Amino acid sequence: MSLIHPVIMCGGSGTRLWPRSRKSKPKPFLPLVGETTLFEQTLARASDPAQFAPPVVVTGKAHLPHVEAQLSADDAQIIVEPEAKNTAAAIALAALRLPEDAVMLVCPSDHHIADVPAFQAAAQAAAKLARDDHMVAFGITPTHPETGYGYILQGDALEGGFAVRRFVEKPDLERATQFLADGGYSWNGGIFAFRAGAFIAELEAHRPELAAAVRASVYEGKQDGARFHPAADAFAQIQSESVDYAVMEETSRAAMVPVSMGWSDIGSWHSLRDAREADEQGNRVRGKADLVDCSNVLVDSDGPRVSVIGLSDVAIVVDGDDVLVTTMAGAQKVGSLPGAKNQ
Repeated sequence: MSLIHPVIMCGGSGTRLWPRSRKSKPKPFLPLVGETTLFEQTLARASDPAQFAPPVVVTGKAHLPHVEAQLSADDAQIIVEPEAKNTAAAIALAALRLPEDAVMLVCPSDHHIADVPAFQAAAQAAAKLARDDHMVAFGITPTHPETGYGYILQGDALEGGFAVRRFVEKPDLERATQFLADGGYSWNGGIFAFRAGAFIAELEAHRPELAAAVRASVYEGKQDGARFHPAADAFAQIQSESVDYAVMEETSRAAMVPVSMGWSDIGSWHSLRDAREADEQGNRVRGKADLVDCSNVLVDSDGPRVSVIGLSDVAIVVDGDDVLVTTMAGAQKVGSLPGAKNQ
């Protein structure tokens, strides 16, 4: 069986986990859950040489020092994007730098997955479908009616997975609750498997100008040791678009593999709290803190002692001179704060 090629996507500005995560060092490169960083954990999940080839990391210039500092694989390939152009272009860069028959496993670098064997089993199932030229998404088993994710509705059974009946935009709470009651709906976690040549063929069919611009940027690009630099002028012509819109919602070959693997996108202080180990009252503490009569409180301090009495469902984060206090209900708005936007 041929090896799976992990394609690790490193981007983003980290505003939703401000003040701990910042543009200069966003959340993939921080040890937010456990002792290693989310990026290091992503690499480790796909490091078994019996299953996985050396990784391809797609990143920007700003994050390159963090990638190189935390990347332990000597034979990894790093693609340095001249500018951010969303996931369709980033995946296409990797596809054009791999053999056409290579099966790519596209993984965001800032997710937490508690059950690694379940992830690896899903990767093998997805790879089998990808070898038959399906465009495969991981369908994360929903645990609650989440309004912050897109959903996938499974269709007819395939070997190891299902055809995709349709992709669904982020729903309101009423629709999300109905999805859970109906069954057959999964979260779209942004993890995909494609055969490299098949992905490029789909992109050329549905977004020919985007595909041509990426191809030109690769053809005119330059190698610098382990780094590959696509040509900036050609790359600048690319229309920024997600792989969901450019390929997954257009193709007739969309498939999904359902998986329950303790997944979280760590998209807010709320989701980070839920990914960490809790005490008997549901509190999670990092740093010096005293909590009295509190429940489901997250404290994360890099220095000063935090003392809390009688609160529930709040996050208190201290990072240098910056202090954040938010209810968990308000955690999604952290990225809109002046401190987060002007970091």
